[in-house]
Amino acid sequence: MKIIKSILFIVIATVVIIFQAGCSDDLTEIKEINYDRVFSPTNLEATVVNNTNVRLRWTRNSSAESYTVELFADDSLSFAGNPVKTIEGITSAQIPYLIEGLAGETRYSARMKSVNSTTNDSKWTGVTFLTGAENILLPFQDGDIQATSVTFRWPAGQQVTHITLEPGSINRPVTAAEVAAGVAIVEGLTGETTYGARLMNDAKVRAITTFTTLVDIGDAIAVYPEDDFIAMLASASDGDAFALFPGEYGDASKFVVNKQVEIKAVYPYDKPILKGYFALEGNSSLLLQSVVLDGVGLPDGNQAIVFATAQATYGNITLEGCEIRNHVKGLYYLNVVSLVESITINNCLIHDIVSSGGDFMDSRTGAIKKLTLSNSTIYNSVTARDMIRMDNASANFPGVSPQIIVDKNTIYNVSNGANRRLLYVRYTGHSIIFTNNIVAETLAQFSNQGSTAIPTFENNNYHNAPGLHSGGLDASGARFFDDTGLQEDPQFENPAGGNFKVGNDLIIEKGIGDPRWR
Repeated sequence: MKIIKSILFIVIATVVIIFQAGCSDDLTEIKEINYDRVFSPTNLEATVVNNTNVRLRWTRNSSAESYTVELFADDSLSFAGNPVKTIEGITSAQIPYLIEGLAGETRYSARMKSVNSTTNDSKWTGVTFLTGAENILLPFQDGDIQATSVTFRWPAGQQVTHITLEPGSINRPVTAAEVAAGVAIVEGLTGETTYGARLMNDAKVRAITTFTTLVDIGDAIAVYPEDDFIAMLASASDGDAFALFPGEYGDASKFVVNKQVEIKAVYPYDKPILKGYFALEGNSSLLLQSVVLDGVGLPDGNQAIVFATAQATYGNITLEGCEIRNHVKGLYYLNVVSLVESITINNCLIHDIVSSGGDFMDSRTGAIKKLTLSNSTIYNSVTARDMIRMDNASANFPGVSPQIIVDKNTIYNVSNGANRRLLYVRYTGHSIIFTNNIVAETLAQFSNQGSTAIPTFENNNYHNAPGLHSGGLDASGARFFDDTGLQEDPQFENPAGGNFKVGNDLIIEKGIGDPRWR
């Protein structure tokens, strides 16, 4: 047993001596690793912009001096054959990189490699994308859209064989003379109808657009500035539609609506101006389309729309394509025990609504089943109050659960004050959807009320709006934030002049804000 222990000791000692001898050699510090090629681009993404352009994004590679892109008109990622476009020498400063003038409705494969003059090029990284339909159509000019016809314009000489429109399954051939001129008129349409149109070159789509024909005066009551429109409204019947020619109407007092009526501009590009406010009475409903509501000179500085009758059931209240401006107290006021089926504000420009003496969208003792604010721009308004107020009147309206939808709006310098709220909502059982909005230049918070439901947030952007995201400088007792949103500078073109055209590519790509500015 002693012999075995002695042998084991000798073996272990020998191993230790060998190990120490090995460790006595000098160690060389590894300061760099030399690879035989530069690293490949990573996180390569392709975003189609304006249908036939693509913006490529990837993670910057510090070892790359430049990048090379090859574009193939297929979606296989096999990259067989010759590329349709090769771009070399792209620098990191050019990320993201825009490639313009691609074919419409085409599946492309793009591959990219990193380049460094001191080593081998990287391996390729690939991505595929599908372009949208071409859009050679030029913007509509004033007068192009009429009640029963539409004029299409495109660059002279660009080939178009026919134009299709729906509804009606219209297929209108285009002549050689019209191609040479780049102009074609389609007649026989129906007034106040939304059409989808396609400019075609045989089976190839060259442009897609939608438009709505104007009011057909034959189905409406024509109104001119010299008419007594206030008296005409007072004697209206349910279902009457008034078509207003350009000019000014009203005397800075009120337009009383006590029936279900529609008020529309004959020419949306030359909006009639209604000076005053609307007082809704009885079980009325109202559509205002492509008109200007101007509150200048109102003796009591009223809201643009006031619900005046208690114990009433109002129908749908819709403002479409309107401009609302210069009202002192707010946009609407519901302070009677009445039910409103819906309020929809779409494609509107709203500005210089002070909201002194009332909140911007103000419901106190009534109930609104559905409130929608969409595709609109609100700016320089609500300097001292809250944007949406809905007090708890649920005891008077059992079973009513209001839905509030705020989608695709640009909201600038609104409720810009300490402890101001965008959503001062206390009605029991309500829900809120807040999506695709730009909110900028405000100290407001969403809400500090325990009874305000946390909205469904998605795809919003906040700039200089610290109270709306938890990373902001001032929470001001806010109950909740939207930390899913971006915090990008929209790069508005001229907000002081009411021009909110967006210059930020990421916001444009994500479709955030009022579409008119993207």
